[in-house]
Amino acid sequence: MTDRAETDARVKALIEPFNKKGIEVTDQTRFAQDLEWDSLTVLDFVANVEDEFDILITMNQQAEIENVGQLVDAVDKLQAA
Repeated sequence: MTDRAETDARVKALIEPFNKKGIEVTDQTRFAQDLEWDSLTVLDFVANVEDEFDILITMNQQAEIENVGQLVDAVDKLQAA
């Protein structure tokens, strides 16, 4: 299991190729509003996160995750399970 800082760094590295606006990514960065991702981009990104961390994020979990911090916490929780 990794600590939150490592998970955060890995998630932010996965965001980088999708960050077309080049904005600074923080825990408060929202996927739909700030990064302006459409549903296809979200699906591609989620697949990358699942592969990177060897986890499965359900559609219900995806619906509850709005920002980077929530995703990092969810990844940590899923890895611990």
